[in-house]
Amino acid sequence: MIKKFIDKLLGKPAAAAGKTSPLGKRVEIPSDVHGIDPELLDERAVKVVKTLTDAGFEAYIVGGAVRDLLLGVRPKDFDVATNATPEQVKGLFRRAFIIGRRFRIVHVVYGRGREHEVIEVSTFRALPTESDAVEGNEKTSKRELEGKSHAVDASGRVLRDNVWGPQVEDAARRDFTVNAMYYDPQRRLVVDYHGGLADARAKLLRMIGDPEARYREDPVRIVRAVRFAAKLGFTLEPKTLAPVKQSIALLRNVPASRLFDEMIKLLQTGHSLASLVQLKKLGLVGQGAGGVFAVLDAMLSDSGDLPDGVRGKFVRQAFEDTDRRVQEGRGVSPSFMLACMLWHEVLDRWTRIRSSGEPPVPALAQAIDAVFDARIGDISGRGKLAADMREIWMMQTRFERRSGSGVFSLVEQPRYRAGFDFLRLRADAGEIDPALADWWEDFALGSDDDRQALLADARAAQQRQPRAVRAPRAESADVADDTDEAEAGESVAEAPAKKRRRRRRKPAGGGEGAAAPTPAAE
Repeated sequence: MIKKFIDKLLGKPAAAAGKTSPLGKRVEIPSDVHGIDPELLDERAVKVVKTLTDAGFEAYIVGGAVRDLLLGVRPKDFDVATNATPEQVKGLFRRAFIIGRRFRIVHVVYGRGREHEVIEVSTFRALPTESDAVEGNEKTSKRELEGKSHAVDASGRVLRDNVWGPQVEDAARRDFTVNAMYYDPQRRLVVDYHGGLADARAKLLRMIGDPEARYREDPVRIVRAVRFAAKLGFTLEPKTLAPVKQSIALLRNVPASRLFDEMIKLLQTGHSLASLVQLKKLGLVGQGAGGVFAVLDAMLSDSGDLPDGVRGKFVRQAFEDTDRRVQEGRGVSPSFMLACMLWHEVLDRWTRIRSSGEPPVPALAQAIDAVFDARIGDISGRGKLAADMREIWMMQTRFERRSGSGVFSLVEQPRYRAGFDFLRLRADAGEIDPALADWWEDFALGSDDDRQALLADARAAQQRQPRAVRAPRAESADVADDTDEAEAGESVAEAPAKKRRRRRRKPAGGGEGAAAPTPAAE
């Protein structure tokens, strides 16, 4: 009682959380009404449900998977909800791992390597009767959070939510009505507590409970609303929409890594351009957004639109290609998409650093570091993602040099195809001469004779160009021919360089098409 009284004096909203998410009424919808096609189900998700029910627990396919099934779309991911605790779930499967602190869930893993599949299993959560309040956040209050089942920060954002309860309360804890339905694949029943089926058919996003309080619990729900609206063509119900703009400031308290992940999901739905429109509509980008998405701020104008001219065309084409790949069921690479989004800020910084006298390659490396610091922060430490972006960008200087053994080593690199696709986008947008991208495409796919002819053509073109006004460098031409540190576009027509080309080594693998080992922009 004393704790509740203090929370009330401090204006902490968590104590009233149970009042802001009213319980719904259980409605069981048979297959002849909901019309879910069993062929769209994932057999491994069904197997997880059956294993849990055979052990005496309740278990259902849940959330976005049910929503997509009702819309006649095969879900990308299948989640399962059960009344079994994480420890009980883990004990039923050979390869199962309890993960997470904020929400403890279980990953049940099938298969290995690139073909593996993860079924995410969560335990029904209860409506908390009271919450422990902490002063800091996930990072600064780790000790305070230890052992707590439900905790919130000073703004009411939920930091821990591991209180188990019945299904009716679990449904009330979910965000939108269309995500709060449960499907029993064995009885072919949909369980709906909040009118989710009607809202799905009306293409309406409706928040369960008081929207303002629910955004305060988890501000990322604002971003999820954007994603669903763009992906599904849904409209936000007026009461759900009303508090969005005043709640945007709450996103600044969300860990940067979580917001970054949500941004990637948002742009990889197959509707990235529609997502940008929704972000602008809700005030999440452009002036006044408060820097919620620093990466998007680097790419968009102050009004929240793609810029005019080459820059806007380049990003638009990159997003259109990404959307097309998603819709065709092909893989997309977050590193490639991010490299496209940040390229022109890298290019601006690179130009400024070069103008101060720094050689091109070191200048580009400095520009990349500065952009990572400014726009991504410690997210850039995410290993392969940052390394792939850096490699795509650094490769652009090497494409300018079409001589010596360096051309063979370049096309043999594992990330060559991604670097080339980036070059092709630059050419299609009008940033560079398309002839350069054409030359590299022909070289990568050509036979040994084709490649020799292309090198001869490039050498002849360089010899026809006027020499740069600079000190003689005949003695260093051989060295420059075999290093990535030579300036892009530099005249290399001196006799020693020509002699070096005649000693060109053959590429490993030799045969036609050996230079394009990976799918485009995978």
